[in-house]
Amino acid sequence: MYNFSYFKENDKQIILDFIEENPFAFITGSFLSGEQVASQIPVLLEKRNGELFLQGHIMRNTDHHKAFVENPNALLVFTGPSCYVSASWYSNPQIGSTWNYMSVHVAGQVNFMTNDALKAFMRKLTLKFENGNTQSLTFYDNLPDQFLDKMMPAIAGFEIKADKIENVFKLSQNRDEKSYMNIISKLDEQGGSRALIALEMKKRKAALFPTGVEWDASKFDS
Repeated sequence: MYNFSYFKENDKQIILDFIEENPFAFITGSFLSGEQVASQIPVLLEKRNGELFLQGHIMRNTDHHKAFVENPNALLVFTGPSCYVSASWYSNPQIGSTWNYMSVHVAGQVNFMTNDALKAFMRKLTLKFENGNTQSLTFYDNLPDQFLDKMMPAIAGFEIKADKIENVFKLSQNRDEKSYMNIISKLDEQGGSRALIALEMKKRKAALFPTGVEWDASKFDS
């Protein structure tokens, strides 16, 4: 992971909120032979006794299911909006352009759920994404038995205890204030996901450039 202190988010709640807001995670692992496997799945976050757990489900008898049975070590990657940042927007444009993005990595071991735990998870999953609507026809408890009898044996629920959490919130924190504000302006003009990056940058401006404190370029490696 891109490991510069000034691109790290230190507020744990912001990191947890980021996972909640970007639940479609990339999960990767490997067979003991080293052959890599990967998938993308919706994941729920759960806090118990001060520890963080991630819950999801995958199809049985697929490469990733077989790999995690053999080797439970997994990495979950949560990503948000990202965008190109042109060096032409900097006070000094004679350096390389870059890419701004936000990402959280969670490492841990896959533990497969019992059938009862899987049912409880599917209730939580469907209820969350149906915005708490227990009357929704696609809420787990409202699905027909014929469908559930066919679907449930085909999936494996899992839980990963977060043994290691890392993040990169790379949002031009290493640029001077003039460059920083110009980047925000350019991204706002472009709109879409770029404007979402600009919004994140705006949230951090006051902390990066406190009034009366001179900006120190020597704090940054690049």
